[in-house]
Amino acid sequence: MGFTDLSCDSGLAIANFFLQTRSYIVGHNPSQADVTTFKAFKEAPDAGKYPHAARWYKHIASYEPEFATLPGDPSKPVTAYGPDDAEIPVNVKKAPAPAADDEDEMEDLFGSDDDEDEDKELIAQRNKNLAEYRKKAATKNKGPAKSFVTIDVKPWDDETPMNELTEAVEKLLKPKDGLTYGQHKLIPVGFGINKLQVYLTVEDEKISVSDLQEEIEGLEDYVQSTDVAAMQKM
Repeated sequence: MGFTDLSCDSGLAIANFFLQTRSYIVGHNPSQADVTTFKAFKEAPDAGKYPHAARWYKHIASYEPEFATLPGDPSKPVTAYGPDDAEIPVNVKKAPAPAADDEDEMEDLFGSDDDEDEDKELIAQRNKNLAEYRKKAATKNKGPAKSFVTIDVKPWDDETPMNELTEAVEKLLKPKDGLTYGQHKLIPVGFGINKLQVYLTVEDEKISVSDLQEEIEGLEDYVQSTDVAAMQKM
């Protein structure tokens, strides 16, 4: 898989660093990459020491009944995806230094500091990946800052008409400037009750996620409360 041993502090630190700006291991939806990584943990990460890994672990645990149906090939090794969706093998032995700048952090992410113990071909490939990343980062025309957000919408009870709730949420969100409504699905939470999970892309300067929650909760005939299940800077 893409991470080092997730039973030790160094492996957990690397996973926590990787997940600090991501909701999923690959892309914007849960997949077999998340399942493989989830199963590599012996137990839930300590939220105090590894808050980002713990947040991801708790979120993926909610999909456990659906693991077998998630997209992807569980037999393939997991790789981590870096900026610009460039595929970057994660073969780090040490967690990145907390005071390092962006460039140093990328060096830590690409591989071990102990080059003498590594295969020369692996070192060359890592350096090539790093050079390609820097080239793309230097020439990229950056647009407005965006975030990928997953919101859980909770109904009052099992008698709440979920089709009407879904229509009301879509009607509220889709016309908003700076918001792209991706998709949604109903997720069973027990006792015949489903929650609505909505996937959105928002422009950070135009859309406040907390304001979105308040607006959705304003649909008082249907909605009991909302939670931000995940948020990832793009």
